[in-house]
Amino acid sequence: MSNSLHTTTAYFPPFSWFLLGASAGAWTWEAQENYQKGGLRNRCHIAGPNGRMPLSVPLEKGKHQKMPIREVRISYRRDWWREHEQSIRTAYGRAPYFEYYAEEVFAAARQRPPTLWALNESLTATVCRLLQWPVVPEPSEAFSLTLLRESAQRLREFQPPEYPQVFTERHGFLGGLSVLDALFCLGPMAATI
Repeated sequence: MSNSLHTTTAYFPPFSWFLLGASAGAWTWEAQENYQKGGLRNRCHIAGPNGRMPLSVPLEKGKHQKMPIREVRISYRRDWWREHEQSIRTAYGRAPYFEYYAEEVFAAARQRPPTLWALNESLTATVCRLLQWPVVPEPSEAFSLTLLRESAQRLREFQPPEYPQVFTERHGFLGGLSVLDALFCLGPMAATI
């Protein structure tokens, strides 16, 4: 079993992935896989006023399991990022660190990268820089289903510690949320969890 965390790419990955990647000392994104529907490659969950809220990046038609993940193109036919930005503002506008980090995160997404891989890489690198995170995901050089399965098992078993969230009084602690939740609720304290 590998000590490194090995995951798919993800749109604003869950905070638990960052914690396990830092704990392992290395985090690899599977760069050699073909796109598969489902998972977190183009979606994330944030904590909104009504509970868990999904955000999904629309992809160009023609996506299928035969397309390499690095070639999957984002659809900009509608202004989905504006919707995501508004949802994030509604969810985290009152979070303690929102005003410190939001514009840099939004600026990275507004660049409109053509591929899902480029978007995820840019957003995750921005979050890692803002949090001064010790481990940044690196692309894999060869496909490894075994490493993906081992890491998936570790992620299922991992129980990250609870921390104060914006809507805790309404919904209790919501686990499995995007790193945006920790970024805006914990700020630099996220690295001490």
